[in-house]
Amino acid sequence: MLVCAVACMLSLFDAAPAYAHSDDGASTMPERARWKSRALRTTITRDEWGIAHVKGRSDADAVFGMIYAQAEDDFNRIEVNYLVSLGRLAEAEGEGAIWQDLRQRLFVDPHQLQADYLSSPTWLRELMRAWADGLNYYLETHPNVHPRVLTHIEPWMALSFSEGSIGGDIERVPLSQLQAFYDKHQVAMTPAEQGLRFVEPQGSNGFAIAPRRTRCGHALLLINPHTSFYFRSELQMASDSGLNAYGAATWGQFFIYQGFNAKAGWMHTSSGVDNVDEFVETVTATADGKRTYQYGAQSRPVTTAQVTLRYRKPDGSTAARTFDIYATNHGPVVREDSADKWIAVALMNRPVAALEQSYLRTKAIDYASFLKVAHLQANSSNNTVFADSKGEIAYLHPQFVPVRDDRFDYRKPVAGSDPATDWKGLHTLDSLPHVLNPSNGWVMNVNDWPWTAAGADSPKAADFPRYMDEVGENPRGTHALRVLDAQRDFTLQSLITAAFDPYLTAFARNLPPLIAAYDHLPPTDPLHAILAEPIRLLRSWDYRWGLDSAATSLAVFWGEALWEKAAQPAKEAGRPVWDYMAERTTDAQKLAALTQATQHLTSDFGSLTVPWGEINRFQRNDGAIVQSFDDSKPSLPVPFTSSQWGSLASFGAQRYPGTRRYYGTKGNSFVAVVEFGPRVRAFAVSTGGASGDPTSTHFLDQAQRYIEGNLRPVHYYAADIAAHAERRYHPGQ
Repeated sequence: MLVCAVACMLSLFDAAPAYAHSDDGASTMPERARWKSRALRTTITRDEWGIAHVKGRSDADAVFGMIYAQAEDDFNRIEVNYLVSLGRLAEAEGEGAIWQDLRQRLFVDPHQLQADYLSSPTWLRELMRAWADGLNYYLETHPNVHPRVLTHIEPWMALSFSEGSIGGDIERVPLSQLQAFYDKHQVAMTPAEQGLRFVEPQGSNGFAIAPRRTRCGHALLLINPHTSFYFRSELQMASDSGLNAYGAATWGQFFIYQGFNAKAGWMHTSSGVDNVDEFVETVTATADGKRTYQYGAQSRPVTTAQVTLRYRKPDGSTAARTFDIYATNHGPVVREDSADKWIAVALMNRPVAALEQSYLRTKAIDYASFLKVAHLQANSSNNTVFADSKGEIAYLHPQFVPVRDDRFDYRKPVAGSDPATDWKGLHTLDSLPHVLNPSNGWVMNVNDWPWTAAGADSPKAADFPRYMDEVGENPRGTHALRVLDAQRDFTLQSLITAAFDPYLTAFARNLPPLIAAYDHLPPTDPLHAILAEPIRLLRSWDYRWGLDSAATSLAVFWGEALWEKAAQPAKEAGRPVWDYMAERTTDAQKLAALTQATQHLTSDFGSLTVPWGEINRFQRNDGAIVQSFDDSKPSLPVPFTSSQWGSLASFGAQRYPGTRRYYGTKGNSFVAVVEFGPRVRAFAVSTGGASGDPTSTHFLDQAQRYIEGNLRPVHYYAADIAAHAERRYHPGQ
């Protein structure tokens, strides 16, 4: 059986690839001498937007320079990401973070990571050492920067955070129930854990357009991640050894996660594949106090270990807690169910292969080389939309998909005592949903199922096990089909226009039943008069967001009110909330939600007709990871809505304590369009600006462009970079 300990599987790239050059013996030099040597071989050029273009002699030098540049822009985000990934957040945040740390440490063992580092391919160890060197050299040359915990970075730490996605597989384990199990007392699940509170969709949009549907005759790619704001930095990393990647890099990681090189581009979108499974274990205590669990006819010992976690006390001192942790052949035990059965979780845990795949794909020059890297099968959570200069376009499903018996419903915990439920190796890439060069001329994914990835040329659900998708369609999916089918001669600009198309498919579907419910009211019903004006406003609306649209404001408030009522019954019925709202909510519920929305607008803003831009705002007051918002401080109006309602351009906003206005924290975080001609061309924009320092001119210099969808030219080639250079320097200068 394939379990979470599958990290020992042999890599397909045990030998250094021909294009991952040796680091000239730099790893054998004394530490500080090595730092300075790397710095002299690395140049950072900041363009007029403050974006770092890093050039190194070797790939390791480029890694050294890019992570140094990231640290210049926001070291705090780097450190926090690794405190989370190493299971050490409580050392900075206090005991309240200890359950998050424990969840991490159930799967991430520092001692195992150190062993994995030592057994990694030589070329990868060189990159990890260069990564650590870059961060340590930054701290050495910036004595006024005081890390909260990580005062010295070790190369093996890179393996704790190797895949790059927003919200890793581990985060599917509910913290409340983990605490209940290991703290031995009942803890209620939060509404978010139960799926009852709306959580802004985090994922992405990816479109690839074949040459026959573009005016220029070249393949085009849309890169549009939806994450928490400022989750990644925008940069370029290049070397004399063939590396030249541009795009979005998650803070602290040494590879471009979503981006392009001169020949190929890749866009990852969070997948709905089911490859994290829960197993119900039948555990028995033996006379000597040990525990066993049933597996077929066998009684196997429960694996027991101890984990000690340190945490920061309110007075600044450090304390520790030690936990006995448990595991079966399926994985760590994370909770008990309502029948007091233990639940073990199986998920991908292949840090070396994941880091190899994350880095090597940035050097792929066409679909064939990209697919070769994909055979590492260490991408568990992301679909990929791909395009290259040969004119090939493709959709790839996550490559880590365990083979399972489709008689069992893996959306729910399955019986761990039955060997038939075990994972049985991995699906081959050919057996996964995928699309290559479809006749329709485009592929896409917007965190929906793969069955519409290429319109009529998509994979067919009936040909695959049920576990290949567990999320279904979403309103962005139908919107993407609408804009992609509408045009046959895409340009970079029309691709941008498509990415910011204002149509809201969820309301186009849900508002007609609301209006029909109103029309069915008798004229003598008090609601007929009370709701006449809001219905008039919605009846005349074209379902398009806009800064001046009062109908957008009313529709969003109505949708939020109805969502709150529909979430619980939709979950009980096993239906997406969007479908439940349209198909199963009653006329009375629809009209009551409109009454609530009308009262909300009138109470908070003094009118029913409030322009959407007056409510929906962008504000960045400081460099904190968790932002605070204030209606009295400057902010900018944003026209696009949450992707919840089908907007391709996403701005996830809500009210905060003390505010009437909605402020965004998630959604569009990096948007780029790329043309793969003889010379690659691209336009891009990032949320706010490149720097996390409020005193920097690059803290907010992209905000207006971000809001308007006014992407700026990307400087990719050396001459263009030099022509727009604001500063050029070696790390440490």
